[in-house]
Amino acid sequence: MKYLRKKDFKETKVRILTALYERLKELSIEKGVSLNVLFNKALESFLREQEKEDATEAIEKQNLFYDDGQIRLLLNDFLKVDLEELRGKVNLIVTSPPYNVGMEYGTIDDSMGYEEYLRFTERYLKRFYQLLADDGRVCLNIPLDKNKGGIQSVYADVVCLAKKVGLKYQSTIVWNEQNISRRTAWGSWLSASAPYIIAPVEMVVLLYKEDWKRRDRGKTTISREEFIEWTNGMWTFPGENRKALGHPAPFPLELPLRCIKLFSYEGDLVLDPFVGSGTTMVACRKLNRKGVGIDINKNYLKLAVKRIKEVSPAMFSW
Repeated sequence: MKYLRKKDFKETKVRILTALYERLKELSIEKGVSLNVLFNKALESFLREQEKEDATEAIEKQNLFYDDGQIRLLLNDFLKVDLEELRGKVNLIVTSPPYNVGMEYGTIDDSMGYEEYLRFTERYLKRFYQLLADDGRVCLNIPLDKNKGGIQSVYADVVCLAKKVGLKYQSTIVWNEQNISRRTAWGSWLSASAPYIIAPVEMVVLLYKEDWKRRDRGKTTISREEFIEWTNGMWTFPGENRKALGHPAPFPLELPLRCIKLFSYEGDLVLDPFVGSGTTMVACRKLNRKGVGIDINKNYLKLAVKRIKEVSPAMFSW
């Protein structure tokens, strides 16, 4: 470390100088070592500990719920939590936000008016943009449309909002759930007066920040067969059983597994800001990715921790 200049002394806070003085008294004064050298040694030591304290303080602000070195869960509101340490570092976001179709999420209002829902959507998309690396990507699982409370073109509106906040559109994967038992046909087969079209699919919108092509090359975990099959924009596999997982809208493990394998490398940082029962984090554990999951429901996070621990021990730490 270089010697401190005069202006550095002027800018140093009183509390730091006081702490340094106490450290100097503890140091063994070696023969021929100037006070200036000792001062700089003490400053270097102090700053290292200060960084640790700052990191601890940041974690406390985040309301850390679980951290095993590879997976971190935060009990917090994604729109409010301090995520400055992640700004510009997230390689992939895989998530399924509240749908605004009246489902009971426990602590999230999923019955807000449509305009309010769009404002909420714009806010979280802005945060996506801030947190993504320049070549970071988003896999956003949303409905094609909604009928409850009035027909709305959810998918089209969300894509427009994503572009508005600066995210770029790459493509869309159509996920055929193969689960139409809970969907009801509307209108009469006897009359063409007002038939309603029901599409038993959901969308996975692919977005990115600046560059779709990754700037670095990491270790991939996808096979040739998987790549060929999954780059086809129609995915067909069943949805998840709500009762089995204890969450109103869980997506199946197959969804984040495919997204993470296809759009990230080993060791990449994956974020799920509406992590729910932790399916994305389970996929991160299985595929050797770092994961950050955020949710405001403690019960869902407890379920997420249980599921993560059932997979395997942490493979590495940040």
